[in-house]
Amino acid sequence: MIYHSVTATRLGPPSVLQIVENDLRAPGPKEARIRVLAASVSRPDITVRSGEALYTGTPLGQKVPFTPGYAVIGDVEAVGVEVTGVSAGDRVGVLTVVGGYSEVLYWRSDRLIPVPRTVNPAEAVTLILNYLVAWQTMHRSAKVKAGEKMLIIGASGGIGTALLQLGRLAGLTMYGVASASKHWMMLAAGATPIDYHTQDFFEFIRRVEPAGIDVVIDGTTRLDTIRSSLSLLRRGGRVVSYGEPASPGDLPRILGTLMREKLTPDGKSFTLYGTSSYFLGNRRPYEQDWATLFHLLETRQIAPVIMRKFPILEAARANELLESGTVVGNVVLVAPELLNGDASSS
Repeated sequence: MIYHSVTATRLGPPSVLQIVENDLRAPGPKEARIRVLAASVSRPDITVRSGEALYTGTPLGQKVPFTPGYAVIGDVEAVGVEVTGVSAGDRVGVLTVVGGYSEVLYWRSDRLIPVPRTVNPAEAVTLILNYLVAWQTMHRSAKVKAGEKMLIIGASGGIGTALLQLGRLAGLTMYGVASASKHWMMLAAGATPIDYHTQDFFEFIRRVEPAGIDVVIDGTTRLDTIRSSLSLLRRGGRVVSYGEPASPGDLPRILGTLMREKLTPDGKSFTLYGTSSYFLGNRRPYEQDWATLFHLLETRQIAPVIMRKFPILEAARANELLESGTVVGNVVLVAPELLNGDASSS
């Protein structure tokens, strides 16, 4: 028996993604075999597929061929002989980094995330990476408090729309930066939109918040943006950047800025956020935060914005859409049988 995955045969544009056949096998002693129901299409997928990650100093770079895909929801089909704590039939999530664009995934059984069957897999997969990043940048890095003022730089994508929803739940006053065609999402979340095409958003914030703001969540990781963001803060304010540096030379200078902020007693702070600690063994905070997010989804306190769903094997088209710059919210790959229906418990 075989299954299919979508593999980058070389680094480059979406056309390098090709469908390949793989032999279905029994899971290894500590593995689970997972039938993939949904996989996210995220910015790191683009970075690693294009080869950009090789030049920005990040650990995402992969040798070809490889299968992209940072996050997955699926059902366990079989487990290895040494596996405990998970069984065939369980619904699980996986933070994969790579490997998600596949009909079947083999993964370590001790790194599976319990997923309630009451939630839609296409919505749930956005929690594994995008909502996790949003939650942790706000609550673990910035430690936001109700009534604080937050600027979101990059407010229209998967992480940005998650920040808007979670920021509203946290009782924050929010400003969001995105192109004008995407401002409806910010207005729906109660945020003040800023069009970066026609407005200098730093000058806008200085004008409307002359005393400074409390938090900037930055999805660009550009050195000039980080420095300008720090200038917007009141005493005690925090800047948190996530994602890969925007250019190859930025990372050393960004790290220098990080060190200077730690040494300068001005009451402001700058943090670089990443998920690397999960893979280094400190998984407890992640498990707690995923459980919180699944509860919020089950109770409909959050509602992930999904602009488009594609069949898993049409990952190249999904990559093209994400790179077009027109996406509001998330792009998700799903098993074909779940493409048009309600993909909740099955």
